[in-house]
Amino acid sequence: MELTFKEFLRGGKEQLSKAGFAEVEAEHLLAHTLGISRMDLHNPLTVENALSAIGDMAVVEETFWKLLDRRCAHEPLQYLTGVTYFRHLELKVGPGVLVPRPESELLVEAVLTHIEKISGAVSVVDLGSGSGALALAIATEVPRTHVIAVEKSPEAIAWLKENVSFIDEKVRILESDVSTALDGVKCDVVIANPPYVPDSQELPKDVADHEPAIALFGGADGMKIPRLFISAASRLLKSGGFLAIEHHEAQGPQIADVLNEEFIDIVLHQDLTGRPRFTTAVRR
Repeated sequence: MELTFKEFLRGGKEQLSKAGFAEVEAEHLLAHTLGISRMDLHNPLTVENALSAIGDMAVVEETFWKLLDRRCAHEPLQYLTGVTYFRHLELKVGPGVLVPRPESELLVEAVLTHIEKISGAVSVVDLGSGSGALALAIATEVPRTHVIAVEKSPEAIAWLKENVSFIDEKVRILESDVSTALDGVKCDVVIANPPYVPDSQELPKDVADHEPAIALFGGADGMKIPRLFISAASRLLKSGGFLAIEHHEAQGPQIADVLNEEFIDIVLHQDLTGRPRFTTAVRR
């Protein structure tokens, strides 16, 4: 049985490789099929127990090959396994919600660095929260924060609620457009990852064909929605409040121009590849 297991895992890697995908994704899909972690694939006893629990190797093979076919058709790996990883979190994701990107972890790091300078409780609003990655990372890493996750998409809200209930129920969820959310409320920190891709920009098939356009595209130049988010942040933040907003690598100067009206200490930050990725600023 172990030899057969290794053989069809090897076959899965070959199929993905020929289609232009990383071979390691076959391990993620097989682990998901067996209901074990990817690291457990290297533990023969755990694999044997998982196969025995399923009871039918043919079922395992059929499920695995169907997942491989879907991946080769450019369905996101995270949608197929139902999970993604962000900082220390395991988040549930699927159709209707944007898959969190590793680049956003640096934005969280910048926010955490700022929060360290504030004593006592800190109020944080996450605009366009999606799966809740940013909100939940901050809430779990700094328990003295009070985090509100704002999201308007019903499809994304479903994933947000699931992640909040599983990870940190103290995070408050508000189903609302950012333009009207939390009228009269003031907070210490606003974090935002708005839709900022220019409408005409071509995206990889995984993204273009499967992830929600409402979470991706920000208008003709990509700046329409970021402007709305900045306006909301200006309304929500106390004087001296901190904003961290993600944006397209080419939008740094435009973001700074918009921020200049109500913000100071505007800093453009690069991601791990050296590309401008997000901007922080302080409310006047």
